[in-house]
Amino acid sequence: MSPISDIREYKNQLRTQYKAIRKNMTSDEKCNADTEILQSILKQYKFINCETVITYVSTPIEVDTRSLITYSIKLGKKVAVPRCVPNTREMEFYYINSLDELSPGSFGVDEPCPERSEFVIDFSKSICIVPALSYDRYGYRLGYGGGYYDRFLRENSTSHVCLIRKKFIVENLPAEEFDFQIKKYITDN
Repeated sequence: MSPISDIREYKNQLRTQYKAIRKNMTSDEKCNADTEILQSILKQYKFINCETVITYVSTPIEVDTRSLITYSIKLGKKVAVPRCVPNTREMEFYYINSLDELSPGSFGVDEPCPERSEFVIDFSKSICIVPALSYDRYGYRLGYGGGYYDRFLRENSTSHVCLIRKKFIVENLPAEEFDFQIKKYITDN
């Protein structure tokens, strides 16, 4: 087995590779894939029966969650989105009622304002939508390298699912002992 530093370097190379592929996808490719993914998640038992949707706020290269957020709010579900806690590798979740409540935060990602949003303390009756740059057939995902979701999922027993475009599903990704295995994913297939 390779030393940990080699795995981390390899993961960083993969991140660079997958980000470049995502940036080169056409708007139509992204839109078509993301529409299929959204339609699929809306049919999922765990989504239909959850009270709270815990989700990342998508950036242009990620599977779109903004439509999911808006639709979930219209359905009357609570929606909670993350805020990275400065100077830590932790994130907190806050309820939002609209995408208009978000502003650029850590890493340039839209986040809720803690002073104007309700802090989430109860993750029961929820589904957590997890981001990924790539996902493998064993349930491991390649995230952005901070371990935020790995820590959150280990500490909170909530239903979870990874949203991933089919072109980013691979046979095998390098995994370390702290990588959280996600058994369910939704793709445009």
